[in-house]
Amino acid sequence: MAEIIVITSGKGGVGKTTTSASIATGLAKRGKKTAVIDFDVGLRNLDLIMGCERRVVYDFVNVVNGEASLKQALIKDKRFENLYVLAASQTRDKDALTLEGVERVLKELEADGFDCIICDSPAGIEKGAFLAMYFADKAIVVVNPEVSSVRDSDRILGLLASKTRKAEKGERIQEYLLLTRYSPARVEKGEMLSVKDVEEVLGLKTIGVIPESSDVLNASNKGEPVILEGASDAAQAYEDAVARLMGEERPMRFVTAEKKGFFSKIFGG
Repeated sequence: MAEIIVITSGKGGVGKTTTSASIATGLAKRGKKTAVIDFDVGLRNLDLIMGCERRVVYDFVNVVNGEASLKQALIKDKRFENLYVLAASQTRDKDALTLEGVERVLKELEADGFDCIICDSPAGIEKGAFLAMYFADKAIVVVNPEVSSVRDSDRILGLLASKTRKAEKGERIQEYLLLTRYSPARVEKGEMLSVKDVEEVLGLKTIGVIPESSDVLNASNKGEPVILEGASDAAQAYEDAVARLMGEERPMRFVTAEKKGFFSKIFGG
C-alpha cells in the first residue's frame, strides 16, 4: 500500500512546495519509491524547485483528462532513480481536477509500486486543497510561527478532521506540525511564537523546525530541494523531519538561540 502524505497549510507563502520537494527527496534518499504531485493548478512551482521545469511535456490535468498516460507525464528525477515528479498545469483553472480523476491517478501510482505519494497542496480551503487532502493517510501542516499563519492552519485542521475519506470512515488522518522560518532569537525577543505556543494552539506534535535561512532561497534558485544542501541547518532540519516521519526518534534542533561568547559580546561578533 502506498502511503499518501499531503503537505498543506491555510496561508500561502509558508514553504509548502519547498517542504514537499525536500520531504519527497528525503524519502527517496532512504530507499522509498516516491512520487510528488503538484496540486496547484495554474500556479505551478514544484517543477522549478525540483529542477525539472524544462522537462514538463504532459501534466497532472492531462493525465486526469485522459490526454496523456501517467507514464508520459511522470518526470524521473536525475539525482534519484526512485523519485518522480508530476507537475501541475499552468494553463487550466482549478476546476480541471476531479475527485474521480485524482483517485484514478493515485491508484495507478500505487499499482506501479510507489511507496510514498506526496501531495503538494495549494494554500487555502478551495477545491485544489480539498482534493490534495481527501485521500491522505498523513498530513504535514506547514506553519510560520506567526498568528495569522497559525489561525489559518486551524481551519485546515477542521477540514482534515471532517472532509477527507478517512474522516468519512470515522478514522483520523495522522497530523504533524512543521514550523518554517523559525528564529529562536526572535522568539526570545517576543517577536515570534515559540514551538510550544504553536503546538498548544493547534494541538499538534512537531515533526520538524526549519530555521530561517538564505539556503532555502539559494536552493530554490538552483532548482534543487534544500535537503540536498548537506551542511546547511535547513537541510539538516528537513533530514530530521523525514527521519521522524519514518518513526525515528531524534532530538529537536534549531529551537534555541545561540549564546554569544565573551569575546563576541565585547567585539560585537
